[in-house]
Amino acid sequence: MTDNHGWQPPTPPAAGAGGSTPWAAPAAAPAPAQQAPAWQQQQQQAPGWTPPPKPGIIPLHPLSFGTIIGSSFRVMRRNPAPTFGLSVLLYGFVTIVYVGLFWLLISTSIGRLSTASYDDQGDIMAGSIGLIALSTLVPTSLALVATAMLQAIISLEVSRATLGEKLKTRGLWRLAKGRLRTMVVWALLLTGFIVVYVLISSIGVGVVFAAATVSTNVNDGVAAVLGGFAITLVIGLAFGVVAAWLGIKTSLVPSIVMLERLTLGASIRRSWQLTRGNFWRTLGAQLLIGVIIYAATYIVSIPITLIGSVIIGLTNPTYDDAAFALSFGIMYLAIAIITVVVGAIGLVMQSASLALIYIDIRMRKEGLDLELLRYVEAKQRGTGGVDNPYLRLQGAAPTPGPQAGSPWA
Repeated sequence: MTDNHGWQPPTPPAAGAGGSTPWAAPAAAPAPAQQAPAWQQQQQQAPGWTPPPKPGIIPLHPLSFGTIIGSSFRVMRRNPAPTFGLSVLLYGFVTIVYVGLFWLLISTSIGRLSTASYDDQGDIMAGSIGLIALSTLVPTSLALVATAMLQAIISLEVSRATLGEKLKTRGLWRLAKGRLRTMVVWALLLTGFIVVYVLISSIGVGVVFAAATVSTNVNDGVAAVLGGFAITLVIGLAFGVVAAWLGIKTSLVPSIVMLERLTLGASIRRSWQLTRGNFWRTLGAQLLIGVIIYAATYIVSIPITLIGSVIIGLTNPTYDDAAFALSFGIMYLAIAIITVVVGAIGLVMQSASLALIYIDIRMRKEGLDLELLRYVEAKQRGTGGVDNPYLRLQGAAPTPGPQAGSPWA
C-alpha cells in the first residue's frame, strides 16, 4: 500500500504585465570574500621581523667578518675616482721615489767598492748598508703621509657610502678640510717610531761589520758576524711584535680624526678604548686582506716574469749586454706597474676595512646603527638629519633637524 496523495510542488504563476512575480528567485547576493588563512591573518595583524635597511654598502646592524671583507672590495668599485685613482697616484709616487733612491745608492756603493782597496772594503760596505737603511726613511715618511691622506679620504667615503651617499673627489676633500693637518702629524709620529727602529738596526749592523773587520782571526770574525745578526734578529722580532700591537690598538685613529673630529691625543685614547676586546678581530681582517693582496701580486707577477724571460731569450740569442739590459728593464717596469696597481688596490681595501671595523665596533658598543637609521629615515622623509651621525656627543643626544651649513645635511 502506498501513500500517494498526488501532491505536486506548486507551479509559479506567470508574471503579470506590470511587475515581477512573488515566486521569482531573489537576486543573487555578492559572493563573500575568500577568507585568508589564519596564519596570513596573524601576519597581517602583527607584521613579522624585517631586516634593517641597507641604504648603502652595508646593512645598518653589526657586521660579520665576511661582510667587512666583502664590503672592502665594494668601496673601490662603487666610487673608483677618489679611491683607486688617488691610491694609484700616491702609491706610484712613493714607489718611484723609493726605486730611484735605492738604485742611486746601490750604484754609488758598487762604484766605490770597485775602486776601493781590500782593507777599505769592509768600512765602505758597513757605511753603505747604514746609508741605505737610513735613506729608506725618506720614502717611508712619504709612504706614511700618503697612507694617512688616503685613509682620511677612504674613511669619509665609507661613512658616506654606508648611508647611501656618493661624493666626488672634490666633495670628499671639502669634508676633509681642517683635519688633514692632524693626519700629517699622525704620519710623522709613526715615522719617528720607525726612525728609532732603523737607528737601532743600523747601529747593530754597523757594530757587527766593525767587529768583523777589526778581528784578525777569521773564526772570531765569523762568530762576531753571526752573533751580531742573531742579536739584531731578536731585537727586530721584538720590535715588530710591539709595533704590530701598537699598530692595531691605534688603527682606528684616522677614522676617529675624520668622523668624530677629535684631536690627535683624544683620537689615540679613543682608538685604544674601542679596540679593547676587538684586537684579534681587527688583526684578523688586516692579515687576511694582506694575504689576499700578496697572493694576487705573486700570482700576477709570476706569469709576467716567465713570459719576460722567454721573450728575452728569444729576442737576444747572442746574449748582448745592451739588449739584455733593455729587455730586463722593460720586464722590471711591467712588474713595477702591476705592483703599483695591486698595491693601490690593497691600500684602498685595508683603509676601507679599518673604517668598516670602526663602524662595526661603534654599532656593537654604542648603538651607532640606531643613529644611522635615524639619519636615513629623516633623509627619506625630507626633514633633514643630524649634523653628523658619526659625531660622538658627550652627555647629550644628537640634535635632530637640518643643520645650516653642515656638510652632512
